[in-house]
Amino acid sequence: MNFAIYWFSDKFVLKMGGAKLVTEDEAPRVYAVLRSLTAVSGTKMPKVALVNSQIPNAFATGRSPNNATVAVHTGLLSIVSDQELEAVLAHELTHVRNWDTLTATIAATVAGAITYLAQWGWFFGGAFGYSGGTSRDRQGNVITLILMMVLAPLAAMIVQLAVSRSREYAADEGGAKLSGKPEALASALGKIEMWSKHRIQPQAAKSQNAIISTLYIVNPFRGGIMMELFSTHPPTAKRIARLQQMAGNMGYGQFNL
Repeated sequence: MNFAIYWFSDKFVLKMGGAKLVTEDEAPRVYAVLRSLTAVSGTKMPKVALVNSQIPNAFATGRSPNNATVAVHTGLLSIVSDQELEAVLAHELTHVRNWDTLTATIAATVAGAITYLAQWGWFFGGAFGYSGGTSRDRQGNVITLILMMVLAPLAAMIVQLAVSRSREYAADEGGAKLSGKPEALASALGKIEMWSKHRIQPQAAKSQNAIISTLYIVNPFRGGIMMELFSTHPPTAKRIARLQQMAGNMGYGQFNL
């Protein structure tokens, strides 16, 4: 399974996300921005895909910088300026340059391995290792196994989500430096967040796949304040604040949303 995920993960992700590979004639605006950014960064030009969705978003996938695809939602193209689009694509290109999609796969694999180990511990411990002893001993062992079944996957998930949140901060910083437009990225994040909170429709939400939400530039499935603790992305307000501070350090004016 891991072998298949490594070699074909980009195809799986594009299919789950409803993305279709397009030519330059079909997405000239996206191609133009990516050609400019790859020329500056020295990165190989990624493949380009479009997702026919009114929800503004974007994501990158692929096992390496030489096998990458950047997917853009048509809804994003309708609400961002050219500068904001450049900043968003610089964010996604930074994910590609940093091998973040491979990192996410490894994190998911580790999380899955811990979960499987917990299940094996339950099976072998319950079947072979914990059948003897007093009634109190057996009760204590059962409680230990239950805690292992619950806490091990939870710990794996928290590690995976923490890795994801750190990747988003790094991609924000890298994208802002690559494009030279931290204020434009802050503006784009604000637009996406506002659209997701106030204008997202239930039928549109159903068209998005929560499984790949960790790859979106803004996760539309974060939920409320408590769910933010387990979100794959940092709160958008914190990301915007960091970008505003970065803009000030780079000599730009403070950008207010």
